[in-house]
Amino acid sequence: MKKLFYLILFFSTVASSSILAQTNETTKKTPARIIGVAKDQNTGEPVAYATAALYVAGTEENIAGGVADDEGKFFITGMTPGEYTLKISFLGFETKSVQNIKVESPNGDVVLGDILMTDEGVALEEVTVQGQRELIEERVDRTIYKAENDKTTAGGDGTDVLRRVPMLSVDLDGNVSMRGSSNITVLIDNRPSAIAASSITDALKQIPADEIKAVEVITSPSARFDAEGTSGVINIVTKKNNLQGMSMNIRTGTGLRGSDFGLNASARKGKFGFTLGGFGRAGYNTIGGFENKQVVTNPDNSASTILQSADTDRTYLFGRYNFGVDYEIDKYNFLTGAVNFGIRNSNNQQNNFLTQNFLDGNLVRNALRETDTKDNSNSVDISLNYTKTFEKKGKEISFLTLYSRDNRENSFVNILFEEDLATIDSRLKNDNPSKNEEFTVQLDFVEPLGKDGKSILEYGAKNILRKAISDFAYFQADGADGEYIESENPSLTNAFNYDQNVTAGYVSYTTTFLKNYTLKPGLRYEYTTINADFKTENAVSIPSYGTLVPSVNLSRKMSNGNLIKAAYNRRISRPSLRYLNPNIDVSNPTQISQGNPTLDPEFTDNYELGYSTYFKETMLNFTAFYRNTTGSIQAVRNVLDDGVISTNYENIGQEKAIGGSIFTNINISSKFSLNGSIDTYYAMLDNGLTDPAFAASNSGFVVSGRMFGNYTLPKDWQVQLFTFARGNRVQLQGSQGGFAAYGLGLNKQFNEKRGSIGFGADNFLAKEFKVRNEIITPTIVQNSTNVMRNMNFKINFSYRIGKLSMDQRQRRKKSVNNDDLKSGGDGGDMNQGGATGGMTNNNK
Repeated sequence: MKKLFYLILFFSTVASSSILAQTNETTKKTPARIIGVAKDQNTGEPVAYATAALYVAGTEENIAGGVADDEGKFFITGMTPGEYTLKISFLGFETKSVQNIKVESPNGDVVLGDILMTDEGVALEEVTVQGQRELIEERVDRTIYKAENDKTTAGGDGTDVLRRVPMLSVDLDGNVSMRGSSNITVLIDNRPSAIAASSITDALKQIPADEIKAVEVITSPSARFDAEGTSGVINIVTKKNNLQGMSMNIRTGTGLRGSDFGLNASARKGKFGFTLGGFGRAGYNTIGGFENKQVVTNPDNSASTILQSADTDRTYLFGRYNFGVDYEIDKYNFLTGAVNFGIRNSNNQQNNFLTQNFLDGNLVRNALRETDTKDNSNSVDISLNYTKTFEKKGKEISFLTLYSRDNRENSFVNILFEEDLATIDSRLKNDNPSKNEEFTVQLDFVEPLGKDGKSILEYGAKNILRKAISDFAYFQADGADGEYIESENPSLTNAFNYDQNVTAGYVSYTTTFLKNYTLKPGLRYEYTTINADFKTENAVSIPSYGTLVPSVNLSRKMSNGNLIKAAYNRRISRPSLRYLNPNIDVSNPTQISQGNPTLDPEFTDNYELGYSTYFKETMLNFTAFYRNTTGSIQAVRNVLDDGVISTNYENIGQEKAIGGSIFTNINISSKFSLNGSIDTYYAMLDNGLTDPAFAASNSGFVVSGRMFGNYTLPKDWQVQLFTFARGNRVQLQGSQGGFAAYGLGLNKQFNEKRGSIGFGADNFLAKEFKVRNEIITPTIVQNSTNVMRNMNFKINFSYRIGKLSMDQRQRRKKSVNNDDLKSGGDGGDMNQGGATGGMTNNNK
């Protein structure tokens, strides 16, 4: 592991040295510097990590640039004497232009002083913005994708947005992974949600793309965040309004695959602020199919072959509704409260589900089925938070609370036809109602140290109480109208109760030394107790355990604004109920699966090195990483009678990954910009077993990439193009097929940018996508093909009503983050009967 880490360090150092050598050569020739400080016009606070770009006066020729430090100060070098224009940008602020900057000497400093930046919400009311806004922003501990600047997602949902974010991969089913690991934490506005807890995939479909302001990818979370999540944290930042007055935004869209309607309203008067919003999305015409071939070696050494095919159709209705209020008690005390409701109703059908069984090459059975799976749920999040600030700048105390609940009703009916393939022989039904509850309290302290306050001490404590219930039952009926009879087998009909208590404390220290170095070490301790039992059995014995989680982030700011950073952190991944739930899923009778209530958590060590540079019209970021996971939760597959594959889960695996990513922003002119990235890693997986019947290992490269183009046309028209592709993904026993997706959008703003209308087309050159997957073990060879028809044409419309004015008060909003469960790519949990769901928490 150390050798791999040093190898990453060596190559990163070589690359950095090469770039720095070029930069230093330029600096020696033209050592003049432009120096300034970016500040918030409202509050006077520094705008940390703002991006500064230098242009030749009167042209769009970008010749140099830099990134501000944590105090908003930036340095720009690499220019010759002449007249220039400076443009400063940052998420949430309007781009600021400084004209008539004269560099008269090749050896002197041009000091601009404080440059005041205006809140973007106000600027939209008063200013017609020209030029391109960047899509990617790099900070010390995270990468930010500015989704609000991407119009190709209009009329889409959160899945469409995350597919455009560097280091993330979203497959055609909506499952999200970061650097090849689906063990991630997803937050919405820095806090967990029962909606996201049940299923990350479905939660993303409930969030309209037009509501997402930015997506933050945090690959090296500090000790303040929960220790959960092998790869890191994804924080989805939604659009907000902190301005005085009243406003309302209406948006709607329709297309071949779905329609949506949303409304958001906000009001602020004096010390009170209110928000109210709702969004509904209906999906239809989501059709596809699958083919499956599995060849297994039976216990008696005979060979069973099963061929399957089916047509699929999915319909759904999602909704998300919220109400929030905040109150400024006085200058130093602030209250916020919020209630969020979510509904998710989904219906998946498999028609013409044909299964053919062969034994030693001879057809022994034909079976035709129809499967109807329903997945309905409702959820609620209630939060109440208090924040106190002090006369001393940066000092803060916050007390945060959160209650989340998700009620879910999951069921499927499997209809088997007789040999004539027309008469119903029997029906099998599974009902699996479940409930997930969480109550969280959190206390945080922030204390600036020293006279200048550049060192910061953060410490706090948190407690999460979780309760999950899975009540499952199987029923059998004869013919088309026979009465359902409940199974008395406790493996098929039972109730599972799972209580978990996580208590945590943390301390984190941030300091700047040697002028340009920033160090942030941290330590977190989490203690977990678990009680679990079945209705018909004794309690499941699961011991309590404590976990010590260290983290460290180190960065160096170069004189020209470039940034080098290194990080290490240890992470824990507790199994969610997707892996724990004992409900047996037999929706496909040839492939059954069941969770394991006695699973232990996974542990992961992460190492990361990064380098960011900005020159002329291009921003470049290089990142290398190494990840080592022990006690990995892996599937164990057994062959039962008639060639049926049974899947369970055990802590038997070890996963290693070494890789890197490169992404760039290129502003070719004020009208045309490109953004792209390439991610690759080498995966090494081993389940650690010695029995030849179950031992498995696999390794290989995984490559993905994305490209985004934006061109501004006259009269507020804009055209954007996006494409994404991912190669085959290595898995422990086989691989998951690669795929590609693309979209084209045309957008027009009108009435002083209050309204917009857009037209979009997705995957319009291909009628359907095919993804081929394989599983290979000593006794199983399975090849499957999933077909999805994703061609889509859409139209969307939005309009904003209301007049806003500047709010001079700086408002501090904090929230609970719970992120400590392994939930898999779809965030599933207890509902194994044809669909998934679960509980997640991102402890902060």
